[in-house]
Amino acid sequence: MFLSVKELELRKIGFDKIFEPGQIEFTGEGLEQGSPLHAIGSAELLPESGGQLRVWGSYTVVMGAQCDRCLVRARFPLEADFDLYYRPASDVPEADEVKIDAGEAEIGFYEDGLELEDILREQVLLVLPMQRVCSESCKGICPGCGKNRNETACDCKPEVSDRWSALRNLEL
Repeated sequence: MFLSVKELELRKIGFDKIFEPGQIEFTGEGLEQGSPLHAIGSAELLPESGGQLRVWGSYTVVMGAQCDRCLVRARFPLEADFDLYYRPASDVPEADEVKIDAGEAEIGFYEDGLELEDILREQVLLVLPMQRVCSESCKGICPGCGKNRNETACDCKPEVSDRWSALRNLEL
């Protein structure tokens, strides 16, 4: 869904959209959309702001990814709100480096408008946990035999590393 600046000049645009799995590309992230993504919100051109846009709303979706510890597929139900501001790309300074304040770090830029799908992809990626685990109690994979320790116990003995012994002998 394209949020056109020309249309936003006339009126606020509301959206209540459902994006089926595959409509928004999450490729390259090892993610799959496990349920329809439901987004509700609104976009408007802020009056007397020099073309600044505001897009706000909320979404719900279930994402699937490989567990970082045991490598099984895990599900991540997400529900989040967003409130974003965008300025025209013509406002981007020409200099290589420009000092910005904390508020400006939260502002994006647009050319003729914005794709709602791009906004939602970014918001989903920001909300997902950095370490994606199937559960907090996940035991992971044994580094010795490679078995999933959540499913079966293994008889591997943990290897004792001697690499830190030189540091133990240091006097402070």
